[in-house]
Amino acid sequence: MTQKESCIVCRIIDGNIPSKKIYEDEMIMAVLDINGSNPGHCFIFPKNHYPIIEQVPEKEIISMFLLANRISVILFESLNYHGTNIFVANGVPAGQTVAHFMINVIPRKQNDGVNLQWTPKQFDEEEMSTVELKLKEQIEKIGLQKSEAPSHSAKKEFQTASIPKVSGKDSSSFMRQITRLP
Repeated sequence: MTQKESCIVCRIIDGNIPSKKIYEDEMIMAVLDINGSNPGHCFIFPKNHYPIIEQVPEKEIISMFLLANRISVILFESLNYHGTNIFVANGVPAGQTVAHFMINVIPRKQNDGVNLQWTPKQFDEEEMSTVELKLKEQIEKIGLQKSEAPSHSAKKEFQTASIPKVSGKDSSSFMRQITRLP
């Protein structure tokens, strides 16, 4: 049995496992989590099999996070949630239990019992400086610079992605969004 054949997410995509599909296009799909933390908890995943985020092509990542943003707005507007967690477990040590990259969109209300907290750790200055230098060096190698701004065509591509737009954006909707800001 191949990795794709044994992958539960790929079997959902192929229709071999029933799901509550809320979105699908040629690259990505979103389904409700049947064991979700709250009603409306969903997964967004690429239709091609990629075990971890590093393997997912940039265009698909962009579409997935745009959809996560839109679903978050829809959860606020239609199901009256007060917050969302956009969560990725990337790799087994991070809690990934299925070898198919996905984004969780977890709807939240005050005191809902969902706990995504951790105990903060104190790091000494030397360790922080070492990590900072290593990360900066590697980021420079991959070509991402602070001065790089998306080109006009890249901005247009982000704006015209195949993710459906949330309609009915009026001033009252804007005010509801503002009240969710911390």
